[in-house]
Amino acid sequence: MPTPDREVWEAVRTHLREQHPDVCRHWFSELEPLGIRGGAFALRAHSELHRDYLRRDCLDAFNDAVSTTTGQLVGVRFLGPDDAWEPEKPTRKTSPAPKPEALKSETTVPPMVPPRRNNPASERFGPDRPDSLPINPDYDFDNFVVGPNNRLGHAASVAVSQNPGYAYNPLFIHGDVGLGKTHLLQSICIDVRRHQADAVIHYVSCDAFVTHFMDAVQSGEMSSFRHEFRDVDVLVIDDIHFLAGRERTQEEFFHTFNSLYQANKQIILSSDAAPEEIPDLEDRLVSRFKWGLVAKIEPPSYETRVAILHSKSRLRGIELPTDAAEHVARCVATNIRELEGAIVKLQMHASVEGKPIDLELTRRIIGEPVSDLSSGPTIDGIIQTVTDYYHVKRTEVLGKRRHKSVSLPRQVCMYFARTRTRHSLEEIGAHFGGRDHTTVMHAVRTIDSKRDQDQEFAKVLSGLEERLS
Repeated sequence: MPTPDREVWEAVRTHLREQHPDVCRHWFSELEPLGIRGGAFALRAHSELHRDYLRRDCLDAFNDAVSTTTGQLVGVRFLGPDDAWEPEKPTRKTSPAPKPEALKSETTVPPMVPPRRNNPASERFGPDRPDSLPINPDYDFDNFVVGPNNRLGHAASVAVSQNPGYAYNPLFIHGDVGLGKTHLLQSICIDVRRHQADAVIHYVSCDAFVTHFMDAVQSGEMSSFRHEFRDVDVLVIDDIHFLAGRERTQEEFFHTFNSLYQANKQIILSSDAAPEEIPDLEDRLVSRFKWGLVAKIEPPSYETRVAILHSKSRLRGIELPTDAAEHVARCVATNIRELEGAIVKLQMHASVEGKPIDLELTRRIIGEPVSDLSSGPTIDGIIQTVTDYYHVKRTEVLGKRRHKSVSLPRQVCMYFARTRTRHSLEEIGAHFGGRDHTTVMHAVRTIDSKRDQDQEFAKVLSGLEERLS
């Protein structure tokens, strides 16, 4: 017979599914309701990782659901498996701001088991790792769909997670945006923590490494900086290509790399480009990045895209018919993030319209495959054609450099993306490193003007247009 706590929890879950479908996950059914005391409805998660995810990404939705279903101004409190319940301190975003120390502890990679008080490594893993990226429990190996495009990267990541420092060191994973690199990095963090509770993991973006280094130089706190990045068992850095052109930071990372490698500590890096294709990267770093294993992730095949859609929908507790998944897979051909975005869009429309997801709804919301509407080139094809002609690297065209040898090919790419595809200015700007739509407009005007005034350049454009056709 259901208890009052369980009845409240079922009502909360129903409200979440109807009003906040984007936050719902299948593992919500595993949360344990502890009841309402002291103005707080407590829910216990089965790991600190899930607890911190709920606190970080689901608090507003849960507060709304609890208050609405109970008819009271009740907050929600998320607890881990070993957290004590202190009902007099409910977790609400409207409460006074927490102390900086509390914020820091919630932005680090959470331990899978409670840290031991006498374990310095476990303590270092928490509060004095303020730049650590949050870990999403959705991004574990169980939810990673393996296909021909990513088989090597997945196998290497599993091996590293089971034997860090010795399997492949460093592990360098590269590929275009939205193909699953971050998923693999976070899966490694989760699995290392599961197998080695005391491991010290530091998972950061390259931008955070650069910023922290510059701050440490200016404040004279290099000792603290080196402690943070070298006294670890696993260092994971996302988007390492942002080291390009930063000579002082590259020098520091070179010594950090050597320190970790010589101590058999695991180094894991991700990038949009292979080591040798990162512009303005020192040869000695390129060499070291290739000491271990370099794994490229390619865009997923049609079959893999269908499998990814089913996996992502199950994770959200969505029933996605096979014909609907196949239609989305035909419409979204290259990017896993876009696949997930399509699922979210379908979920929201189905919730608003009060109907299940079917092929009719999918075709109406997602549209038709571009290949069915146009035989024109893709943006990736345009970039490949233009960079081949101008003998520049793809990463340079998508990067920040403004030298004429790079800026002109970049503007030509944007020009063709605007004139030969159906993408909007915003979509094109996003494809070229997150640039604003006004940058794309400027590029189109510049190329149009240069074409009118320079006959040789006009011939070049005509030749490129023939190749694109």
